[in-house]
Amino acid sequence: MEDIKSHAAAGGLQLNSQHIPSLATTFNRLFAPIYAGGLLALFYYHVTSLLNSTSLGSFFISVSLFISDVVLAFMWATAQSFRMNPVRRREFPANLKELLKKDSDFPAMDVFICTADPYKEPPMNVVNTALSVMAYDYPTSKISVYVSDDGGSAMTLFAFMEAARFAATWLPFCRKNDVVDRNPDAFFTSNHGSNSETEEIKVLLPFYLFIIIFNSKASFSRRKN
Repeated sequence: MEDIKSHAAAGGLQLNSQHIPSLATTFNRLFAPIYAGGLLALFYYHVTSLLNSTSLGSFFISVSLFISDVVLAFMWATAQSFRMNPVRRREFPANLKELLKKDSDFPAMDVFICTADPYKEPPMNVVNTALSVMAYDYPTSKISVYVSDDGGSAMTLFAFMEAARFAATWLPFCRKNDVVDRNPDAFFTSNHGSNSETEEIKVLLPFYLFIIIFNSKASFSRRKN
């Protein structure tokens, strides 16, 4: 990766940039001490209320208010780090393609997808995630997708077996038509123009969904018996 950055710098190509919004940063830095002063005044009021409590009820009310304000103040303080120095970043993928002429020049990329319970994490959601990653606009020889199923579910296994068959049609379709929404679920629920290839995939998708659901139900019934 460092070699790519050095080549980009030598060629005058910018791969990414960062910008610090000066107006928002100035406002946050001016507002933070004012807010902190208000918190200190509030804490002083709570301490004096505790010391001057005349009954057990008022003492517990003051303690409860004091604890709640301490928690809220802690939450505010922990959120100030990114407000004191906010950074806006922008990437230039077109420059990366211009810098790396051959697919072999791209760095290898590993993607890990984790799942555990097929009932809390439906296999179709995991399959859609895997298919969208596999359809990345990236050299296929340089990207590897790993699925970690901690539950060892046969349902998830069946889903990916059928998804592998569907991928043989879906991935070339995405690359040929320069599809942006490469998650099948997102693509077919959006308003994309239809053509003969799209209609063919729409016919294939319900078939694979049926196979996945059928195998999943059969696996579940065998487990129950």
